[in-house]
Amino acid sequence: MSDASIDALAAALDLQTVRVVHQIAEHGSLTAAAEWLGYSQPAVSQQLRRFEDRTGIALVERVGRGIRLTESGRVLARHAQDVATALEAAAGELAELRGLRAGRVRLVAFPSASATLVPRLIAALAAAHPGIDVTYVEAEPPEAVRAVRADQADLAITFSYPGDRDDPHQASARGLDVRVYGDEPMRLVLPAGHAAAASDFVDLGMLRDEPWIAGCPRCRGHLLELADAAGFVPRIAFETDNFVAVEGMVAQGLGVALLPALALAASPRHENVVARPTARADVRSLHLVTARGAERVPAVGAAIAALESLAAR
Repeated sequence: MSDASIDALAAALDLQTVRVVHQIAEHGSLTAAAEWLGYSQPAVSQQLRRFEDRTGIALVERVGRGIRLTESGRVLARHAQDVATALEAAAGELAELRGLRAGRVRLVAFPSASATLVPRLIAALAAAHPGIDVTYVEAEPPEAVRAVRADQADLAITFSYPGDRDDPHQASARGLDVRVYGDEPMRLVLPAGHAAAASDFVDLGMLRDEPWIAGCPRCRGHLLELADAAGFVPRIAFETDNFVAVEGMVAQGLGVALLPALALAASPRHENVVARPTARADVRSLHLVTARGAERVPAVGAAIAALESLAAR
């Protein structure tokens, strides 16, 4: 292709077309893309037709009653997130040059971070950068990663367990920036009068005959793997994702549980409950997930710096 042809295509491409194709790729339909962008469906269709009329390149094609991206549309979609991030970074840097201290951070994090990391982060940002507007939505890691990919969030705080086959930071996070934020200790939660509570560290095998209280499938999967390594299958008697409920059940002697440290820090400790490290000092990893290059956006970069400062304390 000649330089002139490339220049003509570049001139025909505008940010709105890129955004439309990006949202079609994320949501799978014109209707959903238009709704997310805040436009009418005819306006989105007209945007695509305008590009095709100017270039002769169709970005979508009809399939039954719906549409799908053509090969050309898929090529453009692959670049769409990088384009959006680069433009936002440029806008942020220009704002800083003008002396503006404004911006936004759309934050998403898992439930136990809601009462621990997230309030501290928002307070730190408010103190250091009062012009930054922070919004927050709670979501488990797979949904949080999808939110960043779909440009519904700027920064996700997520976690993963060692050996997790469904780790969202692998295939689903390709093309995003994923940095390890730190390790979060896992704790065995026991009734205060339990024989194992007298130990500084507890071998999981000591609890093989106990009833267990377990939560979400990913958290339970980690428990099952640790128990398998210790040579037993835990008998899960109660299921709940409510950490306060878990401690309440443990306090009544109904069972034992394995919880991450942030979950314990998120609620007042029941006087009849103790938490002990596992003998293997098991941990889960915390991650920060952004669009590629998003740390160059001043507000996002400030949020990442604030989180790293909190981790160092």
